[in-house]
Amino acid sequence: MATEESCEALVLAAGSGRRFGGPKLLAPWRDGVLLDAALAAAFAAPARRVILVTGANAEPVTLAARAFADRSGVSDRLAVVHAADHDQGLSASLRAGVAAVFDDTDRLFVYLGDMPLVPPAIAADLAGALSPDHLAAAPAVGGQRGHPVLITRPLFESIMALTGDQGAGVLLKTLGGRLALVMTGDEGVLRDIDRPGDLDLLSGST
Repeated sequence: MATEESCEALVLAAGSGRRFGGPKLLAPWRDGVLLDAALAAAFAAPARRVILVTGANAEPVTLAARAFADRSGVSDRLAVVHAADHDQGLSASLRAGVAAVFDDTDRLFVYLGDMPLVPPAIAADLAGALSPDHLAAAPAVGGQRGHPVLITRPLFESIMALTGDQGAGVLLKTLGGRLALVMTGDEGVLRDIDRPGDLDLLSGST
């Protein structure tokens, strides 16, 4: 099982929000902004540190994250890194995040900043599902794989080789039985925000 001493978490927050029409991670969500929900889930994971990866809108996203961390009393566990090449796609954010982990980190949760309904408890379930035979773990609903994902150090080099708008999913597809799937009935592991109307659809979800 992953422990805080060997595990970190990434929150990918580098997108420009083009389909949303602006910086969606700063859009109002419940009592704060959309990014707060992803950060809350990440800080609930069995991880010693949460690394926020910024790109477009880096300054206001960083300020929002630090404000959340201050309010939540977890400022000492937040690190912020900037993906200078974020315009190259999701892979750039992943590479920047993986490059920032501590040398002794052997497991890494990957959260997407635009998924506000991820259940905080799912991270512990993913950690518990890993065995020495597994390289990664992910939640699944009805056969559909969701987020966050938990990846192990043997995959870090492959992530650093990703290019374009590719995420960890392209690697997970190749793992077969070395991917631990955690079945859940919570569709929050699938739901993201792409357009303003999505906020209205999800804001009443539990």
